[in-house]
Amino acid sequence: MSTLTATPETPETPETAPAAAPRPGYRVTGRRVLSSEWAKLWSLRSTWITLGLGLLFLVAFGVIAASHYKSNLDSGRHMDRDFATATAVSLSLFGTNFAQLALGVLGVLVTAGEYSTGMIRSTLAAVPRRLPVLWSKAAVYGLVALVVATVGAFVAFLVGSQIVSGTPAALGLGHAGVVRSLLGAGLYLGLVGVIGTALGAWLRSVAGGISVLVAALMLVPGLISLLPTSWQSGIDPYLPSHAGESIFALTHDSTTLSPGAGLLVFLGWTALALAGAAYRMLRSDV
Repeated sequence: MSTLTATPETPETPETAPAAAPRPGYRVTGRRVLSSEWAKLWSLRSTWITLGLGLLFLVAFGVIAASHYKSNLDSGRHMDRDFATATAVSLSLFGTNFAQLALGVLGVLVTAGEYSTGMIRSTLAAVPRRLPVLWSKAAVYGLVALVVATVGAFVAFLVGSQIVSGTPAALGLGHAGVVRSLLGAGLYLGLVGVIGTALGAWLRSVAGGISVLVAALMLVPGLISLLPTSWQSGIDPYLPSHAGESIFALTHDSTTLSPGAGLLVFLGWTALALAGAAYRMLRSDV
């Protein structure tokens, strides 16, 4: 009869113990920061509401302006000079001034909203270099605003051109400068969104960012109009709002910039706002 002897189990030594599974390595890359900002943008209810308002303002006011022009023309009522010389493009883009407020305000909320809630601490803990956060926020929201505004401009024109068909204001997509004007309106509103994003990061206050945005686009031009005429001619074309208008205006005269010059000036204002935001993010604590 054989005897079985139990051999005690030898404890696992560091050499014999199974190696722990290595943790996956995560690196902060530009693509990942962009994906993060994209997810954060669409997770906010205010994004959907404000983008919807911007699109509504652009289309609704353009259609209303075209309908008003057609009604006055059919009834023989007197029209002021701006309406009398209007085109399907200028009528369709009548809502640009209202849409820029909605899109610019949302741009401020994209950055300043994180500072007001304290979420920016988590964002900068994940991306310690800071500036990629600013570039990603500006790029993501600027692209979204550009697409929404461009779609709104084309929809407003297609509807408005049908309303004013057969009138002196009638134009089609094939007319010279029409497509350029509609694309220019989308580009202008997209850059307004980028400026709003920069102001929110620069001032770190929703109220402050919105106030500066409204002042730059709407109040300052009114104040400049109070200056002597000789001063106005040297300042007026280079204001953000007037330089932006020249990007999508169908016609130009000696008092306005060409589309290319207007775009360069407005890009300069955008770069200035982004530079201020970048300096503040690098030099100031959260």
